[in-house]
Amino acid sequence: PCPNPNDDPQFPRLGHPPRKKDTLAEAVMDSGATIRLSPTEAGALNNRCWVRAILGDLHAALQDCDTSLQIRPNYADSLDSRGFVKLKMGQAQNAIADYDAALQLSARKASSFYGRGIAKLRLGNTSGNNDIATAKSIDPSVADEFNKYGVR
Repeated sequence: PCPNPNDDPQFPRLGHPPRKKDTLAEAVMDSGATIRLSPTEAGALNNRCWVRAILGDLHAALQDCDTSLQIRPNYADSLDSRGFVKLKMGQAQNAIADYDAALQLSARKASSFYGRGIAKLRLGNTSGNNDIATAKSIDPSVADEFNKYGVR
């Protein structure tokens, strides 16, 4: 049985993306704690996937995203995160498929547009520039975020 989140005052914080004062390692630990308390928490699995991807632990990140999507198949955030992982792994075509699926569920997801644009450009498809422009019109800081995490 899953624990009652109200029993643990830390539970609401666990598994969420890192706040400015948190380190990425703390975010991974927090997500892991949430997953131990509630193994079917797709959001915590997605958050750990994303943080692991930033840290370069790509295979573990991919496992977390895949598990999250087994629990919640139409979860745009996990599709977006898995696209990011695949982009970092050099799997541009597979990243595009995940970003396409995320955008079908959440049509204004700047990170999905941006990641898909980068993936298209890596494949020589200049329509990626349109996706990047769309992403920047939704969130002007999206390129800075991707650059910060090693994706250009």
